[in-house]
Amino acid sequence: MKKLQQDMDLTQIVFSLMFILLMIVASFWVVQPFILGFAWAAMVVIATWPLMIKLQHLLWGRRTLAIIAMTLILLLLFIIPVALLVNSLIDNIGPVVAWATSGNLHPPQLNWLNDIPLVGEKLYSSYHLLLDGGGSALMTKVQPYVGRTTGFFVAQAGHFGRFLLHLGLMLLFSVLLYWRGEQVGNGIRHFAFRLAARRGDAAVLLAGQAIRAVALGVVVTALVQGVLGGIGLALSGVPYATLLTVLMILFCLVQAGPLPVLIPAVIWLYWSGDTTWGTVLLVWSCVVGTLDNVLRPVLIRMGADLPMILILSGVIGGLVAFGMIGLFIGPVVLAVSYRLVSVWMHEAPMPDEDPHDVVDELAEHSEEVKEDNPAQ
Repeated sequence: MKKLQQDMDLTQIVFSLMFILLMIVASFWVVQPFILGFAWAAMVVIATWPLMIKLQHLLWGRRTLAIIAMTLILLLLFIIPVALLVNSLIDNIGPVVAWATSGNLHPPQLNWLNDIPLVGEKLYSSYHLLLDGGGSALMTKVQPYVGRTTGFFVAQAGHFGRFLLHLGLMLLFSVLLYWRGEQVGNGIRHFAFRLAARRGDAAVLLAGQAIRAVALGVVVTALVQGVLGGIGLALSGVPYATLLTVLMILFCLVQAGPLPVLIPAVIWLYWSGDTTWGTVLLVWSCVVGTLDNVLRPVLIRMGADLPMILILSGVIGGLVAFGMIGLFIGPVVLAVSYRLVSVWMHEAPMPDEDPHDVVDELAEHSEEVKEDNPAQ
């Protein structure tokens, strides 16, 4: 009788686990279209929550007025510029795609090298000697990969409707989270405490700090530098300013800065004879290139002290996994995981023993075992 009861209890446990797993899978299936929008909104709300609280105090303690103000700020400073940027990218990328996939991709001649004093002619002859030795064949091999890479970015930018849907969902969920932020935060902390007691609660707080570090210290700084650099390119008359702006944002996200795009543009303006705008863009590039040293500490005092490889992997991996929205979500996911693993590792003290001493002890123990067991 007792054995039958144990079998029934085991069966009950198995079916209970199956039912719970089924409900979890079904729930994720239902909310799947909203996961990315909600994750984006959570990142934005966590990063801007202190600003919303300050606005609430300034607006006579009215949460409704603060939410309206934050919604207008998100629309004017983030959603509308990003949507216009992606829309302009789609409209202007056609000639670049046609050029990259037309089969007429040839190495540049660089005739202007002859005008460089002292070393110009030598550089020109060395460059063409390299081309004659197989440069054209190299360009022929590189062209398919250029076309595929360009096509990939076009496909990501081409999902404009889905991207706009995520922007709309992000705004809607942001309003809801602003309205019930305290309740949602307490609920998440309660759930984490139920899972892992105080360590779970501390993990939630660390995750919030990592999100704020990336959102303000990396993403916002990259957007500001990229947009300001793009304004300078557009005013200077540099072609394909929108594409170069997106490229600058990507460079800033991976901590390379906007100068890899701005410096070639300055050189192009000087060599095309437009020295006035070249000088203007040069001065503007100096301002934009050093802006992160001032802007990042202002946006977040703790700083985004995250490894560069982490940000680079988050940007590229997020773009591949989630599309355009992954540029913002990818670094956040890796940063949260990095912070949690780092804190977990530092909870235990480092061993006092010298690793060389440990190796010597193991070697001596192995020799003793062999002496005691000659058959081995």
